[in-house]
Amino acid sequence: MTDIIIEHQCPQCGAPAILKETDRLFSCEFCRVNSYLLQDGFFRYMLPNAAPETKDLVFFPYWRFKGMLFSCVDSGIEHKFIDISHQAVNSRYFPSSLGLRSQALKLNFVSPKTNGYFLRPTFSFKEVMGIFQNRFNTSLPGPVFQQSHVGDTVSLIYSPFYKEEKIFDAVLNKAVTAEPPDDFETASLLGGRPNWHTQFIPTLCPDCGWDLKGRSDALVLNCKNCDSVWKPTKNGFKKLKFSVMQTNDKNVIYLPFWRIKADVNGITLNSYADLVRIANLPKAIQKDWEDKEFQFWATAFKVRPQVFIRLGRSITLSQPMEKMLRKLPDARIHPVTLPLKEAVESLIINLASFMKPREDLFPLLHDITIMPKSFLLIYIPFVEHHHEFIHPKLNLTLNKNQLNLASNL
Repeated sequence: MTDIIIEHQCPQCGAPAILKETDRLFSCEFCRVNSYLLQDGFFRYMLPNAAPETKDLVFFPYWRFKGMLFSCVDSGIEHKFIDISHQAVNSRYFPSSLGLRSQALKLNFVSPKTNGYFLRPTFSFKEVMGIFQNRFNTSLPGPVFQQSHVGDTVSLIYSPFYKEEKIFDAVLNKAVTAEPPDDFETASLLGGRPNWHTQFIPTLCPDCGWDLKGRSDALVLNCKNCDSVWKPTKNGFKKLKFSVMQTNDKNVIYLPFWRIKADVNGITLNSYADLVRIANLPKAIQKDWEDKEFQFWATAFKVRPQVFIRLGRSITLSQPMEKMLRKLPDARIHPVTLPLKEAVESLIINLASFMKPREDLFPLLHDITIMPKSFLLIYIPFVEHHHEFIHPKLNLTLNKNQLNLASNL
């Protein structure tokens, strides 16, 4: 997979900058100011154009989705990693998708200063996602009992066009229609000038004023000065509850996980004893297990779909109760790159991954609802070996290459 590349300017000094679509923490090489990028809902980009300056540009919108698609079928859980785009306005005059253009060209953020007429989407992302799912479902074996898309990178990408006798693609200045479009009039289409702003907020700890730290793609920033963790929002930074699992091991890296307490309806899953029954674990249920509360676990970092399922299932079945402290460790901390919202979306797939017998329980998935009640961000120490990161007590392993390959998911 290839990241979208965005050309931009530092909001502080105006210096040119190159960003990946996954970048959120921006550090200017010239003025050294650190900022965090935010936009309401999702990011909006536009392709560059080579049109003559005299042309009035029309920007046609495309929904673009990059993420994991999980499908529960008779044979188990099928998964795909997809990167796809589709028209956000139904029109026979424009290409149905962007193809590889969004990966091949450098994009720009859409801003109120951008000249042109921007068409308003008439398809919601949910409708377009239904088109994507129907397209992929034709290759799946048997009925689909449940489907979830996780790890979404959703954006709206605008492609420039202009009209003469025909409609021209302003990227290549080539006609995209063979005949003059008799019924095409820009004024008849909903749209106008853009009014979207990309926010750049300073990365200073709200509690102590120290610089918040994180990798460029981090969705959560840490303050080592006052041991706090912060989530960026449009109203500033919001403090998150977190804990750190303790260890005496050396040479460790701390990987982030979401622990989520939820109400499960349609199936009984309130305690560890319920988990043993539903997962058909080879254990004799102890009386006190009925009072031991069940909680879901999910990775708070992106990995390939098959690893994502394995880690979530393994740690959820383990239900770890190790001693924890609310103090950031003096060791490497892997960034949070999977938001809580996406972790919640994955819970039904997490449940499906350990339900047994599958042939009896999968048909129930349509009637099961999972409502999150509370969450905690937990950093778990993994010992670094030559090729893997390992947590022996929880029987968790992660190949190092999996983290490297996940950087552009």
